[in-house]
Amino acid sequence: MPFQVLEMQGSWIKRDMDSVERSLKSEKINVERKVFLFDLRENDRGRFLRITEDVRGRRDTIILPAPGLEDFRRSIGNMIVASEKAGPPPAAHEPPR
Repeated sequence: MPFQVLEMQGSWIKRDMDSVERSLKSEKINVERKVFLFDLRENDRGRFLRITEDVRGRRDTIILPAPGLEDFRRSIGNMIVASEKAGPPPAAHEPPR
């Protein structure tokens, strides 16, 4: 279902006739030309993290159920360590080695 806000009241968002979401925390980060929105929400089915990537108006979203947050954090940590071990990235004009 494409993201569509039908009604917004404070921290509650009504998406359709049967589903109401409550926003618990939101953060936004800018990386190069991309904007990442992190929204921790809950509804009658549970708590989840919605991560939206916005690149010049084009949006892609993933939804991660709250029970998977710790595994997600661990994987992100592993990627950070691997990136640090790999050293600095090559310049844009240099071919990879």
